Amino acid sequence: MATGYIWNTLYGWVDTGTGSLASANLAARLQPIGHHLAHPDTKRRFHELVCASGQIDHLTTIKAKPARDKDILRVHTAEHLANMQRVSALATGGDTGDGITTMGNGGLEIAMLSAGGAIELVKQVVSREVSNGYALVNPPGHHAPRAGAMGFCIFNNTSVAAAYAREELGLDRVAIVDWDVHHGNGTQDIWWNDPSVLTVSLHQHLCFPANSGFIDERGEGEGLGYNLNIPLPPGGGNAAYAYAFEKVVLPALRAYQPQLIIVGSGFDASMMDPLARMMVTASGFRQMARQIIDCAEEVCEGRIAFVQEGGYSPHYLPFCGQAVIEELTGVRTLADPYGEFLGGMGGDTLLDAERARVDEAAVLLDALR
Repeated sequence: MATGYIWNTLYGWVDTGTGSLASANLAARLQPIGHHLAHPDTKRRFHELVCASGQIDHLTTIKAKPARDKDILRVHTAEHLANMQRVSALATGGDTGDGITTMGNGGLEIAMLSAGGAIELVKQVVSREVSNGYALVNPPGHHAPRAGAMGFCIFNNTSVAAAYAREELGLDRVAIVDWDVHHGNGTQDIWWNDPSVLTVSLHQHLCFPANSGFIDERGEGEGLGYNLNIPLPPGGGNAAYAYAFEKVVLPALRAYQPQLIIVGSGFDASMMDPLARMMVTASGFRQMARQIIDCAEEVCEGRIAFVQEGGYSPHYLPFCGQAVIEELTGVRTLADPYGEFLGGMGGDTLLDAERARVDEAAVLLDALR
């Protein structure tokens, strides 16, 4: 069967402001700069590499449709949706509430299309119109909690799609595995009390948000044990992530037996990313993709959907993403042009501190067995 692929031109039109992390501010002497760190060109370059490499010929293009209000309201409050409607209607847009997440005029349309793209991919994966797929959506979603926007995220795309799968596709168990380098705090918040969605976050410890993503954050009530955090020490590379997959991620999926796996696919753990201090290379992302695709074949008949999250290196994100898509299609079209240069910088040896942190998280699997 085919691998589905979603991109929409409007994903490349997201307005993130004119400063490095927020809009320019004269009083603070924050001068304008050509590219905000979350500028959409990084993801647009990813899409263009998929096309220029010829990989697009091995993908089935899926048209994104906007999410409906009721899709958003399954996981977000009515107040949050109303606030995004308000900001989007402003002549030049504005801050969505956390001081760094800007929405341009009309940005709500793109945010709804991003959440809707995640829904459409999940719908076609579950119905077997495609065997698996990649939704290259923008803006990202995993920082957006139930009641607000945060960290460049307007709506929690993977959670919107998971809730849709639960409510409209009739699934009982969905897993969201988030390998974005920052803690998936919004996803954790949304499913904190709900065992119907297993949430797993691999992230750099205390990178973003502050004081979030600790191992002992496990959910509450009926959801206790169904939220797993794997906070890795800064500097972790391919070996640390491979060990985390071996000891925690894959065993958790096998124990939970989801009917669908959604991957929050951020590439900011890459060695060239400006917003974290991890050392994963394209080959590391390829290995993670291969392992989780194989696990999906084992536990849920291959039903797996990758949904784009963060990643801020315009140079390297496209090649990390290309490696993941190649594992989905089974067709290799490019070598990593940075591979030789980055290969000597470390990250391929598991360090004691990394092993210890993963082993701490592995203890939590007892609650799933």
